[in-house]
Amino acid sequence: MTAQPAPRLSRLLEALAGVGTDLDLRSVLQRIVDGAADLTGAHRAALVVTDPGEGGLAEFRAPHPGPVPDSAPRLRVPIHVRDEEFGELRLAGRPGAGPFTVEDEQLLRVLAVQAGVSIGNARLYETARQRERWIEGAAAVTTALLTEEGADDALTTVAERARLLAAASAGVILHPTAEGGMEIVTASTPEDPDGMVGATITPGSPVLEQLLGGEPVFIDDSATDPRMTTHVRHRFGPSMMLPLQASGRLIGTLALPRRRGGRPYTDVERLLATQFASQAALALVLADARRGRERLAVYEDRDRIARDLHDLVVQRLFATGMMLESTERRPGADDVRDILGRAVDELRSTVQEVRTTIFALQQPPAEPPAGLRVRVLRETASAAARLGAAPSTHFRGAVDTRVPDRVADRLLAALSEALADVSARPGVTRVEVAVETPAPSAGGREGVRLRVTADGEGDGDGGRGTTVTWWAPL
Repeated sequence: MTAQPAPRLSRLLEALAGVGTDLDLRSVLQRIVDGAADLTGAHRAALVVTDPGEGGLAEFRAPHPGPVPDSAPRLRVPIHVRDEEFGELRLAGRPGAGPFTVEDEQLLRVLAVQAGVSIGNARLYETARQRERWIEGAAAVTTALLTEEGADDALTTVAERARLLAAASAGVILHPTAEGGMEIVTASTPEDPDGMVGATITPGSPVLEQLLGGEPVFIDDSATDPRMTTHVRHRFGPSMMLPLQASGRLIGTLALPRRRGGRPYTDVERLLATQFASQAALALVLADARRGRERLAVYEDRDRIARDLHDLVVQRLFATGMMLESTERRPGADDVRDILGRAVDELRSTVQEVRTTIFALQQPPAEPPAGLRVRVLRETASAAARLGAAPSTHFRGAVDTRVPDRVADRLLAALSEALADVSARPGVTRVEVAVETPAPSAGGREGVRLRVTADGEGDGDGGRGTTVTWWAPL
């Protein structure tokens, strides 16, 4: 006994159930096409979407292979989503069954009603998922910005995350220029970014006027829009340009262009991206303020340490030195006088080293030191590992202001070579480095002198000591 086909009503109920149980939009559309073809026995079924937000999507199903003759019967039924036309079901051909009937059309209209409801639900679900992704992305950016250090890294984080969320070809950050235009300072793209960074929007552009006024700009095709003036515009199609603005302060612009011919941005995407830009701008401001507070805390801590060293350590050492000097001048044994003399010399050296440390603490930590004093300290500190201990370093005179850069570079090269030679010698227990200016030559010409002494005794220490002297005119 041959099984009879299921009644059309049963197949309709199955089609309605299948369409109503899915929340993925593409799956819903495919189920609608499959259900329409199954209900009517059509040779070919298609759903043509007219909503530009869906990118003109069309789904096809051909249960029976082969072409459909022009004379084949056809049937069209519109699908509405919340009183707006979403698309149209198009059926063609009924091999061996004749033209489509009124019953076929009625079944399709029932299916179209359920399809409209299901498409609306799938859209709401997709919108909710989009919102969730953008909210999570904004939270991730805020967390990253409040833990990263550099401003360049912060801008890259914003551009990269926004590009991924918007499914854009590039994430671009523009900053206002002194001339009144805007310049691309950061570009995140999986494609070739060559030539993007440094591209500018010239002053007077209508787009620029909107952005500087804090208004977002939405562009259908960057390559053909006359408002776009950058030389990289021909690479892109739909684009969003969103002001990064917080508390009335315009930080820059976030641009999210898609490739040429890419899907236009929907109203939901535009809204979510605008909200993301506002959140990112606030996070950038907070991150900059946090870095400022941290720098201030470092400055204050260094200033406190420097004051403590000066007020407590230096003054006590100076007072102790004065006491030793007065003791040294009293009548007594020569050996005591020698011991006291060496102690006074050590105290003087210690005071000089502490003062040098105070000066180094007063240098901004985020800026490269330009003075010769700190450059010498960095060189001696790097040699400490090879020597086993940091060299004792002394300065005399205004070495930072009197020694020009070209002479300072030569002095540092001589110091590096001398320290390398000393570190290669066995038995070295103490190294002293002294920089002095003005240090006159034998002819009376002013210059700067570098002296590197190993073991602290010079050449008279039984042949064990070594002194290297370098001099250059100023």
